[in-house]
Order: sequence, then structure tokens, then C-alpha cells
Amino acid sequence: MEKIKISGTGCALVDYLYPNVNFNSRSFSEFQSKEDGDGGLCPGRLVFTEELEQFTRKDYQEVLSEITNGTAPSTYNLGGPGLVSLIHVAQMLPVNQFDVRFFGGAGRDDKAEIIFDLVKKTPLDISNYLKIGEKASPFTDVFSDPDFDNGNGERTFVNNIGAAWDYMPTYLENDFLDSDIVCFGGTALVPAIHDNLGNLLRKARQKYCISVVNTVFDFRNEKKNPGKNWPLGDTPEDLSLIDLLIMDKEEALKTSGCNSVMAAAGYFIDKHVTSFIITNGSQNLVAYSDGGIFTATGLLDLSVSARVLSELNSQTQKTGDTTGCGDNFAGGVIASIGQQLINSLKGQLNFIEAIAWGVASGGMACFYMGGTYFEKESFEKFKLVKEYVDHYLLQIETK
Repeated sequence: MEKIKISGTGCALVDYLYPNVNFNSRSFSEFQSKEDGDGGLCPGRLVFTEELEQFTRKDYQEVLSEITNGTAPSTYNLGGPGLVSLIHVAQMLPVNQFDVRFFGGAGRDDKAEIIFDLVKKTPLDISNYLKIGEKASPFTDVFSDPDFDNGNGERTFVNNIGAAWDYMPTYLENDFLDSDIVCFGGTALVPAIHDNLGNLLRKARQKYCISVVNTVFDFRNEKKNPGKNWPLGDTPEDLSLIDLLIMDKEEALKTSGCNSVMAAAGYFIDKHVTSFIITNGSQNLVAYSDGGIFTATGLLDLSVSARVLSELNSQTQKTGDTTGCGDNFAGGVIASIGQQLINSLKGQLNFIEAIAWGVASGGMACFYMGGTYFEKESFEKFKLVKEYVDHYLLQIETK
């Protein structure tokens, strides 16, 4: 049997992690956003370095020093919804049955060396991950407050797009679409890909690829049109080209223009999104399938992993953070789709099983720093995640 091909593009960068920033501190509050799109910091959201400088009227390095009290990042790791989710997919699936490939662009600087050295420690195929242009490689400073949201934790992101400005759809013309599954992760941070997403989704549909889109906070469109829907494609009707759309609550509200999760779910159903998942941190997630990829489910309201929440609450000293939870959630779902395609056809895949792998993968990411887990041996992470999957399936079955 031919290998199943899974190809992804989107946001890829190096994350610099600051794990104990108090979002209620005076230094953080001084730079906090006053209104949507103004360029200030906001828990759970992303802002660009240039916009933060305009908002604060200070050089970013000065702002960074004040927020962190001059401390260096505790560590750095691979980041980005495009790259991290695909690394997780590659770690979950056997190489003799799957080709998992990432298409993207980095700069030609020290950050690029960090990124490529780290990716080479994973099973992901990066032969299409290129050094392009002279701009700096993308990076994000991730400020994490583990005590925010009643101890559930939250992060704030300051992003520098850098070389991702120069990554064009032409880089995807060769064999990106020669795939069973194509993934677009956090394309709002890769402007030319995001602005051509509708055309790329149309081509994917014509090639009979399963398309997965997992979103990220779209600061560029938030600033351009405050209060307006974030675009995913040329028109809202292009949403019907997406086979699986994965968003967190805020991204769902901003994309739909609605003020509640249930209203947003109704919007995506009306726009004929084939299937979607709306996550909400430690709260219940909402999901839907119309039968195009997964069997039809109607609207689902599912809890998160009770085991993960219990283990987080029992930790006397938190050793991980929530960075990359959403990216790993997406990767878990994508990996499950790939695994199910071995024995099942489109329209017959098990949505609950795919969600279980997402919940378990995202939950486990709370127990290590950063989004990417570096294995000591093949399938190490798979075995860890599988325990949470089995527990979660039993949890929702007996609910």
C-alpha cells in the first residue's frame, strides 16, 4: 500500500519562553491593551513587535526587560501552529505507512540554525522547509502566567513575522497538493499564504485532499478592521471548502462575528463547514460533523480530559506550561484522521476518536515546557498520549 501523505504549511518559528510572568503586575498592566487592535498586550492574545512598540512608544527590548524584570527566557523551543502540530503528527504515526511533510520558510540567521537543529531531532520531513530571503527568522516571546484563570494558566504572545513575509504560494506549487491531507496552521502569521487561502483550499478540493485549518489570533486583520470578521478565504462562502476547522473560542467568535460559542457554531454550520471543533481551554469544547469526512454527529458538547485536570491540580510545583496545547490538539486530531484513513473511507471516520486524540495530545502538552516534545526513542510520545486517550474515551462513554 502506498504511504499516506500529510503535508502542512503555516506558522513556524522559535518560541522564547518566559514561564512566570504575573499578568496582574504593574509592569505588565502598563502595556496592556485598552481596545481591540491597539497593539497592547492581552492575556491569551498575540501582538506584533512593531505594533507593541507603537502602542508603548518604546523600543521592544526595553518593553521586554520591564515585563520580565530583565530575566532571560528560561528556554526556547519550536513553535507555531503549522510546525508544532505537524511534528506531533509525525511522532504519532509510523514512518513505514505515512509521509509527514512541512512546507515553510525561515531566515538565514542564528534563529534559523536553532529551528533546523531542533526539527532534525524529530521524525518530520523538512526537505521543503527552506531558508529564504534576508529577513530574520520568525520568533515569538511567550509570556506565561501559570496562576492566571484560577490556576489553569494563560499565555501572551509577542510575534515577529520576519522571513514569513516572503513565503509565497509559489513555494507550494510542486507537490504540496500531492497529498491525502493538507494542513494550514496559523496562516495569519504567514501573510501571503493567508491572503491566498481561498485559492489554496479550492485547489485542495479539486485534488480530493482532506483540508484541515487550525487558526491563530489574527492580529493583522484585527488591526485592519477592528470589530469585523476575520477572513478565512476570499469570502465567507470559502469556509465551505474547509473539511475540518479547528479554533479556540476567541478565534471562533472573531471569525464568525458572533458573541457566543453556540452562535458561532450555528454560523459555521450555516456556511457549510464540513466539520469543526471549537476549544475553550479547560472548559467544554463544541464540535460538529455533517458527514463529509467523519460520520455525521450533529452538534457535540464534550468535556476536556478529567485526568489531565486532576494531574494539573495535584501538582505541587508546575513543571510545564500551556504553550502549544492548541497546536498539539490539532496535531492529535490530524494524526487520528491519517490513522483512520488506513481502514476507512471519507465520510466514515470516527469524529469522537479523532477528538479524543486531540484532547489527550493537547492535555499532555501541559506537562512539558513549550509546544514540542523531544522523544528519546520512537513512539515514546505516542505511548504517553495513548494512556490519556484510553482514559478520556472511558470518561465520555460513562458520562
